[in-house]
Amino acid sequence: MKKTEQPRLTLYGAQASGSIAVEAALTLLNMPYTLVEGATWAEEEARDRVAPVNPMRQIPTLVMPDGEVMTESAAILIYLADMYPDARLAPLPQDPARRQFLRWMLYVSSAIYSLHWIKPEVARIGAPASARESVVNAVHERIAFCWANMDSQLQPGRYLLGDQLSVLDLYVTVVSRFGPWRDRFYEVAPRMTPVVRLVDQEPRLAAFWRERFPLE
Repeated sequence: MKKTEQPRLTLYGAQASGSIAVEAALTLLNMPYTLVEGATWAEEEARDRVAPVNPMRQIPTLVMPDGEVMTESAAILIYLADMYPDARLAPLPQDPARRQFLRWMLYVSSAIYSLHWIKPEVARIGAPASARESVVNAVHERIAFCWANMDSQLQPGRYLLGDQLSVLDLYVTVVSRFGPWRDRFYEVAPRMTPVVRLVDQEPRLAAFWRERFPLE
């Protein structure tokens, strides 16, 4: 009898984008998925592809085998970590570290990652196109401030929450590669710097990083 292929996850994502943290988690979990590639911030066709499942026309968007849709990178990462607790990609609910895990996952999402939404079209905040450079510079200053704020309140071990790699480490490693770029991150977040460098070198993700988000 011919083996029936099991339904797969479908992920709408793009190279060097916020979907990379989700892709990295799926890679660590050895979960097969179908990738629908497209830079929605730059390509109308990519926005049109994702629109039927996500009216916001943004990535990452994850479609479950049963058709249910998940958006918001932090939510997807937390969900995946919780669904596969044996992988230890998040503190368990009863672990005291869970509180800070949730705090910083949502902080990265709301205080830092969300600011990048402004940059492709500064008109989204009512600024004229002629002001784009000054707006983007201001956004980068705010992001640097937010990284510094997070850094000042963490006491990392080998990883951000101790000695176990979590999806928070993946999330920070990916988002810290966006503007104002890693050199500024290293400057304002010296405690987190060794962690992101370690995740950059994670052997299980070496081929993945090269293909999906080269650091250089």
